[in-house]
Amino acid sequence: MAYAVKELFKTLQGEGAQTGRAAVFCRFAGCNLWSGREQDRETAVCRFCDTDFVGTDGPGGAKFTTADDLAAAIERTWGGAPGRAYVVFTGGEPLLQLDDALIKAVHAKNFEIAIETNGTQEPPAGVDWICVSPKAGAELRLARGDEIKLVYPQDGLAPEIFAGLDFRHFFLQPMDGAAREQNTAAAAAYCLDNPPWRLSLQTHKLIGLP
Repeated sequence: MAYAVKELFKTLQGEGAQTGRAAVFCRFAGCNLWSGREQDRETAVCRFCDTDFVGTDGPGGAKFTTADDLAAAIERTWGGAPGRAYVVFTGGEPLLQLDDALIKAVHAKNFEIAIETNGTQEPPAGVDWICVSPKAGAELRLARGDEIKLVYPQDGLAPEIFAGLDFRHFFLQPMDGAAREQNTAAAAAYCLDNPPWRLSLQTHKLIGLP
């Protein structure tokens, strides 16, 4: 299988339970909830995405013809830092492309593998950390994992819907955009009143990292 990667870069994880951890981000091109084209946003299932996942023209982006090729590029991007290496497969929707061959090839490079997914696809075996970010209007097929990170607020998608699911961590992340300040206050208030929900901020944006 060939892999279309929008961008490949090293940064600090900015969100959720792994905030502050060094990571290689492998952003796959493509999503099943929005084409990525602005002219399609208003008719998409997910309308608030702030990420460019169209094409392969981002930093480190390319079409990789084999899992070994992509695994080698991920290893080069990590750059030989000490400790167990960590890669986050994201998108778009990473589970449209992440497969057994790539998991095997990346594990062979001694990487811990994380995904950030909208939860509409089942993951292959071997993923070490699963972060699910549900979207209103999309069927949630992946109702288990390490963390659920709910962008808040979303019409028709109250946090109470997910409270009993099989996750270790429950996060509310304020929706970015013109109402970010208001959304942050609302998310913080909800977390105060509803443990075990915790507030997740996009700290990479606050400190100027990609």
